[in-house]
Amino acid sequence: MGATHLPSTEFDGTAVDDQLEADAEAAMGEPPAPMVQLLGPDGKLGTDPVYGQYAEKLDPEKLRGLYADMAAIRRFDVEATALQRQGQLALWVPLTGQEAAQIGSGRASKPQDYIFPTYREHGVALTRDVDLAELLRQFRGVSNGGWNPKDTNFHLYTLVLAAQTLHAVGYAMGIQRDQKSAAASDPVGTEPQAAVMAYFGDGASSEGDVHESMVFAASYNAPVVFFCQNNHWAISVPSTVQTRIPLSHRAKGYGFPGIRVDGNDVIAVHAVTEWALDHARQGKGPVLIEAFTYRVGAHTTADDPTKYRLSAEEDAWRAKDPLLRLEKYLRAEGMADDAFFAKVKADGDDLAAYVRRTTHDLETPDIRTAFANTYVEAHPLVAEELAWFEEYSAGFAGEEPAGQAETEAGH
Repeated sequence: MGATHLPSTEFDGTAVDDQLEADAEAAMGEPPAPMVQLLGPDGKLGTDPVYGQYAEKLDPEKLRGLYADMAAIRRFDVEATALQRQGQLALWVPLTGQEAAQIGSGRASKPQDYIFPTYREHGVALTRDVDLAELLRQFRGVSNGGWNPKDTNFHLYTLVLAAQTLHAVGYAMGIQRDQKSAAASDPVGTEPQAAVMAYFGDGASSEGDVHESMVFAASYNAPVVFFCQNNHWAISVPSTVQTRIPLSHRAKGYGFPGIRVDGNDVIAVHAVTEWALDHARQGKGPVLIEAFTYRVGAHTTADDPTKYRLSAEEDAWRAKDPLLRLEKYLRAEGMADDAFFAKVKADGDDLAAYVRRTTHDLETPDIRTAFANTYVEAHPLVAEELAWFEEYSAGFAGEEPAGQAETEAGH
């Protein structure tokens, strides 16, 4: 009897590019999955027969805007991380490394489109005009959201993995029916067509909710774009354990297009997303986009990536920095100079100062609200747990129970 082969749980030396996936495809007789890339790490712009026409619509002003957005959200990310380390936030979810995937896709959407994020889409939030300081209310623990989705068509963050994909497809089916009803009374079609975009990560792609969402989207030809940010790590599990082939290939099983794009190339991401949203708005059905990118930092501020990956891996991806490659292109083409980049930095510092100031001004969260908001009516088990918490808190010598000082100060 041969030895039983068990899946490995040790990830030292795991490849970070798509070579393992390409090898698996070759073994199954599948052709390699092409990855759409227009702007390379060297800052040189290439061409593409399908998406090149979309990239051509990005004039110098728009390209400078994409750079400014990426720089702003990276500066915001650094400041939010510092605020968490200083005890101002309970938790933070960094995005550094994924700026192009988020800014490129967010800027490709239109105001009438509706966005369903997970919990890391701070860059998309910026493109939808969400007040970034308000976004931090949730991470401070004083709000379940922080903004009104109706104002921006940007939904509240979803902390339950992949749940938002189900919501997105349901919303898209609602849009579909609303537009069909509107067409009956407005045959000329004066109302703009809308689509939905749902964000999720490579780890969430293994959740059953994603499968069910794609089944429904395909069955009903729903106007939804699934945007998967493959940042290579589902906390400590590498994407090569999540899938044997490129995630974009999964769309084949549902019968709609799947596109893999260089997620560190903001021009390509913008072009591919614009195409996909147009496809959905025109009634041609869903699209899956896999943005091949990398989470340079930790999964959250409660995570230590040094425990499961090598610094050399991170260094290799820093060389593909989305901001650096666009800066090279802008400078080489004479679209931006030192004065522009100095202003971008100054604007980023102003944003950081605003975020820090408003975060410090937020009320101090009281954990008792979590007990009070668990059920509409009082529940004996919750009351028992609260009593235990009060007793536990009072057990710290020389310390008042959590929240008591704030309550007394209020009186």
